[in-house]
Amino acid sequence: MRAAFHVQLDELIIDLVRMTRLAGQMMTNAAIALHQRDLALAAVVIAKRDQMYAMHDDTEQRCIILLARRAPVAGDLRAVVAALRAVAHLKRMGNLARHVALIAQIKNPNPMTADEVRPVLARMSLLASQFAEDAAIVIERQDFGSGSQLVEADHEVDALRRHLFDILFAEDWSHGVEQAVDAALIGRYYERFADHAVAVATEARYLATRRMPEPYGLKTGGRLR
Repeated sequence: MRAAFHVQLDELIIDLVRMTRLAGQMMTNAAIALHQRDLALAAVVIAKRDQMYAMHDDTEQRCIILLARRAPVAGDLRAVVAALRAVAHLKRMGNLARHVALIAQIKNPNPMTADEVRPVLARMSLLASQFAEDAAIVIERQDFGSGSQLVEADHEVDALRRHLFDILFAEDWSHGVEQAVDAALIGRYYERFADHAVAVATEARYLATRRMPEPYGLKTGGRLR
C-alpha cells in the first residue's frame, strides 16, 4: 500500500509541474497581449483558465482520494496537504494571468499604459513568468537551491512595484487617473503571481523532504491573494 501511495504522489508531482508551466505560459501570453494589444492572444489566455480549473479540480480530487483510501500518516500526510496547497496557489496564478488578459481586452484600442511605466511592467511580467518556470524546475528536479534564489529574485519584483508607484504618484504624472489605476492593477497582478510562484516552490520543497519548509512563500503582513 505504501508503494502505491508513493507512485500516486509522484504522479501528482508530475501534474504540478504541468500546471506550473501552464500558469507561466498564460502569464507570458497575457503580458504579450497587453503590450502588443493582441486580442486573439488575450482570448486564448482567458480560455486557458478553464483548463487550469479542470486540472486543479482533478488534482485536488486525487489528493482527497489519497487521503481517504491510503490513510497516510506523519510526513506522507503532510506531503499530500502540501500538494493541495500548491495546487491552490497555481489556480490563483491562472486567475491572475486571466486578469491581465482581461485588461488587454477591455482597454483595446486605447494604449494599455503610459510610456513611463511600460518598461517597468514589462520587466515585472518577464520576472513573473520566469518565476513560474523556476518553480517548475524546483518541483521537477527537486532543486531547492533554485527555490532560495527565487526568494532573492522576488525582492526585485517588490522593488519594481515600489518604483512603479513612485512614477504614478510623481508630480509630473500627466496621464490621468484611469491610466494610473490600470498600471497599479497590472503591477499588483504581476507581483502576486510572482509571490504565488515562490509559494509553490516552498510546498515543493516539503513534498520531497517531508520537512517543514521555511515560510519564504509568504511575505510579512498577510496571506497571498
